[in-house]
Amino acid sequence: MSRRFLIGAALVLSAGTANAGDIAEDLSRAYEFAYNLDYDAAVGAFEATVAAEPHNPATHRGLAAATWMRVMFLRGTMTVDDYFVGLTPKNVDLPEPPAELAATFAEHSARAIELSEAMVKADADSPDAHYQLGASLGLAASYRATIRGETMGALKPAKLAYAAHERVLELDPTRKDAMLIIGTYRYLVSTLPLPIRLMARMVGFGGGREEGLRLIREAASHEGEARTEAEFGLVLLYNRERDYAAAQQVIRGLKRRYPRNRVVWLESAATALRDDRPALAASALREGFSMLEADERVRMQGEEALWRYLRGKTRLELKRNAAARRDLLVVLDLHARLWVTGRAHLELGMLADLASDREEARRHYDQAHTFCADGRDKRGANLAKRLKKNGYRRE
Repeated sequence: MSRRFLIGAALVLSAGTANAGDIAEDLSRAYEFAYNLDYDAAVGAFEATVAAEPHNPATHRGLAAATWMRVMFLRGTMTVDDYFVGLTPKNVDLPEPPAELAATFAEHSARAIELSEAMVKADADSPDAHYQLGASLGLAASYRATIRGETMGALKPAKLAYAAHERVLELDPTRKDAMLIIGTYRYLVSTLPLPIRLMARMVGFGGGREEGLRLIREAASHEGEARTEAEFGLVLLYNRERDYAAAQQVIRGLKRRYPRNRVVWLESAATALRDDRPALAASALREGFSMLEADERVRMQGEEALWRYLRGKTRLELKRNAAARRDLLVVLDLHARLWVTGRAHLELGMLADLASDREEARRHYDQAHTFCADGRDKRGANLAKRLKKNGYRRE
């Protein structure tokens, strides 16, 4: 697992949000729209909160957060696999965010930080003031890392966000919403090589893998917008820890609360495949495809290709070779992320090996290596190289 992946993932998890003031119910409803992929409704709802309370940093941060989520969706970078592959400036298949959305994020993110700083200046002992500042800075850091590819440049606002939420817990140890950012960075620091870990601690980041996970779990148990961010974060980290049962438990809760978010079903299938449970993946995919076909809303970049790839991989593992091949060949004709096309070629190479066609298999492995390397999928590229040499045999 690359250091860049871990830093980028941590910045994503640190974008937790929370409301402030009497407008809490309206903010909660707006976030519910966003997590259900109803971005138009979410933006409209957040714009209404900004109009109602223009001096509340939570309203501006909410609009900025929904805009960031929408950009991630349009770029097709909302899954755990995307973070395993890594989001870097070298991802040549990631389009620039629409100028209007980039401008909206910049305006309201900056305004949220400005208003939060004013709150801290007015009352340095207010836990909520420090919370608002940390959450606003965390969101700015997340955007810089995931959209602009400025992973190292995002560390300064991330460090300030961490310090702000440490101050929240000093003032009010019961504020579980502040535990998300702190837990995320503690987990991150614990995974870094020793020299970098020491440097991170010198500049103010604490460490501790188990403590980090505990804090994120605490944030996930707290009612509010930070709960959902923490839960999505746990899905990512549990997959990294290979605790797939825990990941599926969180996913089941997300399905209940956000029944219109079809990407959660996609994630359920991908998690089941990592857990070597293709039958469970097939069940999630059946439900997910039904949702996809009935859903007339905008799709992620490369979304249909990703669904087809996962179903093709699942069918191969279930020994439904002909059906798997049909799905995987469709992927090659669809607009897809480079790593998805590469992985489809990998599976097609395996199918060719099972049919004792080594020439066809090598051709697909060559294509897989090219697409995976171009898509920054080092694991896929290495697997293609190994399979080209040794071939594939079903266990």
